[in-house]
Amino acid sequence: MRKMNNSNIFSKIWSFIDKRIIVPITKFIVFLTDKAGTSSKWLENWLSKKNTLLFISLFLALVVFIVIDQKIIIFTESSAEVLKKQSVTAIYNEEAYVVEGLPETVDITLIGSKTDLYIAKQSPISDVEVDLSGYKEGTYKVDITYNNVSSLEYSVNPSFATVTIYPKISKSKTLTIDVLNQDNLDSTLVVSSVTASTDNVVIKGAEYKLNKVATVKALVDVNNLVKQEAGTYSLKEVPLKAYDEEGNVVDVQIVPSKVDAEVVIASPSKEVPVKVIPTGTIAFGWAISSISTSETKVTIYGSKEVLQNTEYLPVEVDVSSLQENKEFKVELVKPNGIKAISVDSINVSIAVTDKIKEKNLDVNIDVRNLSDKYIAQGVTANDIVVPVNVKGAPTVIESLTSTDVTAYVDLKDYTEGTYEVEVNVEGTDPKVSYTVKTKKVKIKITKK
Repeated sequence: MRKMNNSNIFSKIWSFIDKRIIVPITKFIVFLTDKAGTSSKWLENWLSKKNTLLFISLFLALVVFIVIDQKIIIFTESSAEVLKKQSVTAIYNEEAYVVEGLPETVDITLIGSKTDLYIAKQSPISDVEVDLSGYKEGTYKVDITYNNVSSLEYSVNPSFATVTIYPKISKSKTLTIDVLNQDNLDSTLVVSSVTASTDNVVIKGAEYKLNKVATVKALVDVNNLVKQEAGTYSLKEVPLKAYDEEGNVVDVQIVPSKVDAEVVIASPSKEVPVKVIPTGTIAFGWAISSISTSETKVTIYGSKEVLQNTEYLPVEVDVSSLQENKEFKVELVKPNGIKAISVDSINVSIAVTDKIKEKNLDVNIDVRNLSDKYIAQGVTANDIVVPVNVKGAPTVIESLTSTDVTAYVDLKDYTEGTYEVEVNVEGTDPKVSYTVKTKKVKIKITKK
């Protein structure tokens, strides 16, 4: 190997001499000959003289000597070369022990002639090793060695390491699944289910590290799906990670280190009515007589649980100081958990009237959010039924009954006892204003 490399060096030197010296001189002589034309005989006579050839040979020999001498000096001068970030290999029983404290890489400084350095750089990198084959559990200061096959001097940085050897133990863990980049799915799609090829894995390592592991997760990335549409997809070699209670990665061996996963992508949807909710206070002396929309129903997309709990799409329209008929263009806002709506906006037409009618309705009080352990009842008859004033356009108020109005008390976090609580009121028709005349009632709560 060394001979072949030296031969290559001298071949390169000769190529340099031929290209930079002999060829230019030859071209120059040919150029002079061409210029001299028929009178070039004197040049040929001059070149045929022994003294001329002797001086030319001497000149060329001096040039060759100088070039070779400079090259030899360059290649024989002592120099240094740093090999950065060379991987460190530890030799030990990996099935029985865990080694900590060993650097992943080291820097190696090679010292020697440039020729030897050149050869060393062209050769395969030698191993950087720490031999721990005879070591048992404990903490040790060990040398980091470089298996240098050449005659070069070298130094390793760092040249030693303080390592701790632990017995390797194993624990079984239930595998959970973490779905990444769900926001990158089309807004009408959701991840319906993910199933891994195994439910349990084995973690191996030092006992103190295994005790830190709170969960092992399969990291399923939806960016790796072949298509963005509803269907069932298989993902191969899904990586696994171990985490502590705070979500930090714990460096332990996981067996298997990767699993396969089946991902079901669905597009659950539901058609719901649009419910316009006027906000603000309409101009004094005016009432809303009718509300119409360009879309009475829309399709919403989201998880099955969210869709089941969504009965309508609320659309708020600000009617503050309104005293004339008006059409609004309203951008639809996605409620919490809804990923997409079939339309982006709708037109809402609101008609008003300055003719107002009002009447009082007797409404039973409902109880909300009371714990199942208790029952509640009004203390007197006035605490069971309350009068509610309804006001609006005559055509609306005439058809309104007490069944269209709800009065209720919110008893969340209340326990056994008698309390005076506030009465709330709401109605089914957003065109009507509802005012409860009895602001508070007495409620007695007892255990069942």
